[in-house]
Amino acid sequence: MGAKKPYLAVILIQTIFAGMNLLSKAVFNGGMNNYVFMFYRQLVGTVFLVPLVLIFERKNATPLSFMTFCKIFMLAFLGITVAMNVYYLALVYTSATLGAAAMNCLPVATFFFAVLLRMEKVTIRTTPGIAKVAGLIVCMAGVMTLSFYNGPQMKPLTHHPFFGYHNNQDHQPHVSSGKNWTLGCFLLFISITSWSLWLVLQAQVLKSYPSKLTFTNLQCLSSAIQSFFVAIAFERDPHQWKLGWDLRLLTVVYCGTMVTGVSYYLQAWVIEKKGPVFHAMSTPLNLIITIVCSMFLLGEVISLGSLLGGILLIAGLYSVLWGKCKEQSIDIRGGAQDQAEKECTELKEAEVASSEPPLFV
Repeated sequence: MGAKKPYLAVILIQTIFAGMNLLSKAVFNGGMNNYVFMFYRQLVGTVFLVPLVLIFERKNATPLSFMTFCKIFMLAFLGITVAMNVYYLALVYTSATLGAAAMNCLPVATFFFAVLLRMEKVTIRTTPGIAKVAGLIVCMAGVMTLSFYNGPQMKPLTHHPFFGYHNNQDHQPHVSSGKNWTLGCFLLFISITSWSLWLVLQAQVLKSYPSKLTFTNLQCLSSAIQSFFVAIAFERDPHQWKLGWDLRLLTVVYCGTMVTGVSYYLQAWVIEKKGPVFHAMSTPLNLIITIVCSMFLLGEVISLGSLLGGILLIAGLYSVLWGKCKEQSIDIRGGAQDQAEKECTELKEAEVASSEPPLFV
């Protein structure tokens, strides 16, 4: 069961993110400002994690140095404040379809940075290496299918969506000038780069500061402070800052506790155990779960292109994970063999030393 925990963790993480996509989509189309939403989400996550840190890591937390805090603060700025706010801004200039497809390029970008920083290895001459590269290519094919092929549309499974909301704007082409579209694509590139670097650099910081709850809480606090200044700079309307007993409050609480609190902690745990590429390769599950839930909860129409793209993403994900598992098993066997050879050499040297005659009688 212990070996399956990382797999169960990434499935839970992507399920939580899928819930965030559905709820956020509803409140953003209801008029909520995304910068204000980001601030409230990080603030709720910080408040949620404080008692957990005091309960579980008050006595055994790793001492926090000023340099480590600066690294965590910059991590929060890079992977939460910049990545999320720039992503939402990019959607204004492009389309939701392109944004969703772009985020599924996260595994490729993370794999690239992991190889560049020598945290991941690729040996093309071996079967696991070929499987990892082929899986990445299949994932990219799935992204291209989702982006540029619609095909026949399936009827919604329910005509009475749970949220009582249905919007086809996400499936319509975005009317924008070429200049704005280029700017939007550039912003998406910045967001993906920031997010993938965040995943890779977390693994480095966690080696020196393994207290994951405190690590997550400090990231939430840092991003809440940063998001407040971003929100106050772009949104001065007091009405946008008000929360009532409605879907907005539910979404803020859900995203603050489950996304910022629970999923970020699980993400740090998975990265520590399996590495950033393993976590990034689970990103396509988010889109697949969102597609399935959208059919039931939002009553959205699903196209054949979405189903084919989802199948390709699953196949690519399985191929990369299979390659990583094979490489890890080979490394374990190689390490055990090296240890056995070392012990055998030491035993032979001891036998030779004991059989030699004494120099003086």
